[in-house]
Amino acid sequence: QVQLVESGGGLVQPGGSLRLSCAASGFTFNISTMAWVRQAPGKGLEWVSFINSGGGTPYYSDSVKGRFTISRDNAKNTLTLQMNSLKPEDTALYYCARGLFHWGQGTQVTVSS
Repeated sequence: QVQLVESGGGLVQPGGSLRLSCAASGFTFNISTMAWVRQAPGKGLEWVSFINSGGGTPYYSDSVKGRFTISRDNAKNTLTLQMNSLKPEDTALYYCARGLFHWGQGTQVTVSS
């Protein structure tokens, strides 16, 4: 079955950086579009970023463009989100997703001084 396990979240000061990772199993990772999605308390879901199977033309939401970078290592079945210049409004539960339908449990990112 599809398994997506996020890691790397935590507490960071504004302006700091975090690297989120997603370990994938149970499907053919290298032909799957992958995404990062987040949800802040009291707010709706936001599609942060997605990347196609070949890694080309990734998408970023306007709120993170220029600060976050999505990447994948198909040999290791891992998805990564490098998060730089973090802002308090980036505080959310971050999910790794395969396409639109399969999500992990999420990892919490809190940006606060």
